Amino acid sequence: MKRSDFHFDLPEELIAQHPAPERDGARLLVVDARARTLAHHTIRDLPELVPPNTLIVPNDVKVRHARLFLRRSGGGAGEALLLRAFDDGAFEAMVRPGARLKPGATAVVVDPGSSADLAQLQVEEALDEGLRRVRLQRDGQDLDWDAVDRIGRLPLPPYITHLADGTDESRYQTAFHGTQGEAVAAPTAGLHFTPELIEALRAKGCLWRPVRLHVGLGTFRPMTAEDIDQHAMHEERFEIPDATATDLVRVLEERHRPLLCVGTTSLRTLEAAWDGRMLQLGGATRIFIKPGHTLRTADHLLTNFHLPESTLFVLVSALLGLDFAQAAYAEAVAHGYRFFSYGDAMLILNARRSNPPGG
Repeated sequence: MKRSDFHFDLPEELIAQHPAPERDGARLLVVDARARTLAHHTIRDLPELVPPNTLIVPNDVKVRHARLFLRRSGGGAGEALLLRAFDDGAFEAMVRPGARLKPGATAVVVDPGSSADLAQLQVEEALDEGLRRVRLQRDGQDLDWDAVDRIGRLPLPPYITHLADGTDESRYQTAFHGTQGEAVAAPTAGLHFTPELIEALRAKGCLWRPVRLHVGLGTFRPMTAEDIDQHAMHEERFEIPDATATDLVRVLEERHRPLLCVGTTSLRTLEAAWDGRMLQLGGATRIFIKPGHTLRTADHLLTNFHLPESTLFVLVSALLGLDFAQAAYAEAVAHGYRFFSYGDAMLILNARRSNPPGG
């Protein structure tokens, strides 16, 4: 299939620049993949819409303050987006301008508000895909993720035009995130959940069992190849805690409960980890869910609305079929739904159309 098959017209004003006033105040388009129906609700309706006793799988990764502003040693500004830490204390990073930040280059990490010096950055090596291996130091000591969190900014997606502020500090993290992770983007479907909403779902017998996918560069990179089979996903690491694995394996083997993934990152984690017989508790994946992929795990998916010609809209099309996915998105545009990270959401029911959910 061609990248252009996944195009749709999206008015710029529908790309949300700020979150809804309340986490659970977003609108919700409910799409039944089997019945091919559309219905309009809100996030607060989820306890009535999600089947009782569902196993709910969110991504509890922490988004790091991975965006660093630089003053290059030769003069001029630059940026680095840290993607993951290496065992020796260096980081994999996306830098700009790449032509100026080649191996051997140095820069100072600065506060964009005051230009105060915060750390030293050394470019050690050029990596694949235009990335760099960099080392951050202060007073001769390598900085780890906790130190980076204190000097960097949250890496808001490029279509959000403001620098991360106090509201983003709270709202571009899920309310249930843990303390671990190397994510450079939020698992945005999870941003809608409040503790009260989670408890309302538990009151219906639902289990809340998180996984962790370290959301990486792939979330920022558009497809460039016209043939989508030629698109290469960036590698992302995942972990499945023991408590989640115990319930997850039983559900996958027995199908005695429906399974709902909160977000495409959770879905990609489960589809990469479960081969139909065994569950991998950790590893790395480049999985690209596209039309022709048959789901092995989730019955339902909660996800935000994605951009045209993106790998995430391709994923939605794999679950709904391209024609129905285009129809659902046209409905969302016509009704003014807000798109992407800070936008509204879609609940896809009966995504595993060939194998109806239990429970």
